[in-house]
Amino acid sequence: MEIIHHGAVNGVTGSCHQLIIDNENSVLVDCGLFQGAETSGRDDDDLLSIEFDISSVQALLVTHCHIDHVGRLPYLLAAGFSGPIIATEATAALLPMVIEDALKVGVTRNQSIINACLARLKGQLVAIPYRQWFELNLIGASRIKIKFQPAGHILGSAYIEIDVKVFEQAAQRVVFSGDLGATYSPLLASPKSPYKADIVVIESTYGDKDHQGRRDRAKSLEAVLIKAISDNGVVIIPAFSIGRTQELLYELEQITATAKFKKLADIEVIVDSPMAAKFTEHYQHFQSLWDAEAKRRVKQGRQPLSFESLYTVDAHQEHMQVVEYLAKRDKPAIVIAASGMCSGGRVVNYLKRFISEPTADVLFVGYQAKGTLGRQIQQYGPSGGYVYIDGEKLTINAGVHTISGYSAHADQTNLVNFIKRIRKQPKEVIIVHGDDEAKSALRKALLEMNKMLLVNIGK
Repeated sequence: MEIIHHGAVNGVTGSCHQLIIDNENSVLVDCGLFQGAETSGRDDDDLLSIEFDISSVQALLVTHCHIDHVGRLPYLLAAGFSGPIIATEATAALLPMVIEDALKVGVTRNQSIINACLARLKGQLVAIPYRQWFELNLIGASRIKIKFQPAGHILGSAYIEIDVKVFEQAAQRVVFSGDLGATYSPLLASPKSPYKADIVVIESTYGDKDHQGRRDRAKSLEAVLIKAISDNGVVIIPAFSIGRTQELLYELEQITATAKFKKLADIEVIVDSPMAAKFTEHYQHFQSLWDAEAKRRVKQGRQPLSFESLYTVDAHQEHMQVVEYLAKRDKPAIVIAASGMCSGGRVVNYLKRFISEPTADVLFVGYQAKGTLGRQIQQYGPSGGYVYIDGEKLTINAGVHTISGYSAHADQTNLVNFIKRIRKQPKEVIIVHGDDEAKSALRKALLEMNKMLLVNIGK
């Protein structure tokens, strides 16, 4: 048995890991798109094509449907993969929309080609519930069964337990963390560690830092909103359509519902992302997966994802009208727009229009990968630097804020506890999906937690 990493080892994007079971059988865990600095010096064909042998791949296991975990799926299908694509029920519901959007943005607008790809995807999708073992059919005598466990990252996200028995050898349990959620995040329950594992492949996005506590991050968010009210400014929040947007809406509903200041209670919240709107509908459909606090709010008659001051933008023409409307505004507003790392999407038009205005604020609530516009604004904004947007040099006069507590990723303490709380400790932990500093820091923290643990950094 062997694990080969085809992405998310030199950074946080392109997640794709191959569990080699024997000479005839393997499974893939995720097949994601590379983004940011990880695309530097490589042409599109290298970034998108499936360059490894897939002849032994019996199934693709999907941890969740963020683009850096599923974006290369159409290319996997084009390379001839015809096996099952296995995911949780919520992920299976979301995945066709994610892939359709990815095809339209990065491949083609030809609807017949898109429909053909989606038909194949849906024909191969297998949705399985959380916490149930599912046995895969393999060639020969080897056996494998899988179980999805809630990861608390986004709707439908899972870490995967895989029991592998190769010929006469003893069975081994391999755990792939996918992206783990932070504790005490809104909407979704925190992940619970597996009972046992022999090998754990774990993400390390925030392996070198801890997030703000929930109370502190809510205060930080409220402080930015109060500044916007005093400035009559626009708060631009680049957010991922799945997960971050819904968590932000949940927190904004709480702030506006309990606000002592009328202006704060009435502040307009604009979600400018058709994708985000569709995913919010799915979050509402899958309320059974919400945590206890969110369910209590619904019983109280609250609508955490749909409140009076919320406005959703759909068509592109309407989007441009909103940009102009805000430029001539006489009241503050919050805009949540994709993409989360500012690497395209509607948020770029807002940044281009408002980033040079001192009354505006840019609020980052998620990880910004190296090489993305988001990372550049985050890096150079606080010192009054500049960025290039669509070839235009723009001085960053807007306020730039980062609230890491709203990240959908586990922090260092969460990651260490995930390993620590495995009752029957693993023989090996393999660290992936992080910048070099984060991976090294997490390795050090895990060794301090358990000096007997074998901790390696994936290559």
